Amino acid sequence: PAFIKEIDAIVEANYPDFDICWFGHIGDGNLHLNILKPADLSKDEFFAKCQVVNKYVFETVKKYDGSISAEHGVGMTKKPYLEYSRTAQEIEYMKALKQVFDPKGIMNPGKLFDL
Repeated sequence: PAFIKEIDAIVEANYPDFDICWFGHIGDGNLHLNILKPADLSKDEFFAKCQVVNKYVFETVKKYDGSISAEHGVGMTKKPYLEYSRTAQEIEYMKALKQVFDPKGIMNPGKLFDL
């Protein structure tokens, strides 16, 4: 509850006119924050505005020892924030595994690492 309260405060302070929706998986504790795009904003304007709070949201995730991503993977949107929930050593291990299974970098290039 404290985590949700903090995230709600961050979003409300930065986007008082945006609607948000929490959903997730109660069995494993995965929560998803979905900030809904207002009809009057273009997709590009919306994504730009959402970038404002990413740092604050992911700092809060780190504070609660959470992860920036769960079952859906990291992907390009969260790629710059991987260090908020993974150590430098863990990221190096991930890169090493990627190199073992994809030495030519042809599977999902640039989706998680820029090699």
